[in-house]
Amino acid sequence: MVDKNRKFWTVGQIDATGVRGPHEKELEDISNLKCPLFIDIDMNKLKMIVEENLGGKIENIGFNEDWTITIEMFPEVNIHMAYSYFGDEFGDGIEAEFKFYYSGEHATWVPGEDSATYIDIVMDFIERLLKNKEPFEKEYDKKTELMEKVLIQRKDPFELLKEGDRDKLAEFIGAKVWKTSQGWRIKREFFPKMFAEIIWNKEKGLDISFLGDNLKNMSSYHAELLGIFIINHILRFITIHNENEALPDICYIMFSRMYTKTKGWQHRRIV
Repeated sequence: MVDKNRKFWTVGQIDATGVRGPHEKELEDISNLKCPLFIDIDMNKLKMIVEENLGGKIENIGFNEDWTITIEMFPEVNIHMAYSYFGDEFGDGIEAEFKFYYSGEHATWVPGEDSATYIDIVMDFIERLLKNKEPFEKEYDKKTELMEKVLIQRKDPFELLKEGDRDKLAEFIGAKVWKTSQGWRIKREFFPKMFAEIIWNKEKGLDISFLGDNLKNMSSYHAELLGIFIINHILRFITIHNENEALPDICYIMFSRMYTKTKGWQHRRIV
């Protein structure tokens, strides 16, 4: 049944640039590249992959689509991948398309850079499972230069987390959160039986590791990106709960242009 009260946004609305942005083009390219996989697909197999390997569901969200894959990126941040097949009625060789939508109270907080990349990761994961292919990168115990940079860039705001934030943070990111003697430990299942564990130590700084029985099915590079998205969402929580503090610039960079406009903040980007 279609939920008529659910509000949806597109990446163009969330980017709020007033012109066609790069993430709209990115999602269009993903649609063109991946759609052939889903023509005449075994829907039972797709349903199994979506439910068992991604923790999502197949539904109809009311855009006259054939079906939609819905996955919760974070609590109140839902990603919808709506598939429609129409044959070659326009004579352009394109038989089907995906349209991508977002819903949830916090969906407009997440910038298109994160959510579009998340969709790309999901599509790649589905394709490999459909084709029974192994991930190319499986170096789960190593950190890329990107991750090393992220851990340094994003460590300082963790100092603002307080004991009373534990339960609210756990609910906000959908994770288990522990206060330790030296800092914080945060463990989130990003897909079924795949976990990112983030540890902040006031002396050692920020660290992350990955574990889980199904981690072997995920590219280690993509797992890192999913871990970065979790860290970014933690920074959103810290920012919203410390608005009166003098926060590092990195905190404000975590939000979409649509959200920074509603807050009256200067929109900043990582350089």
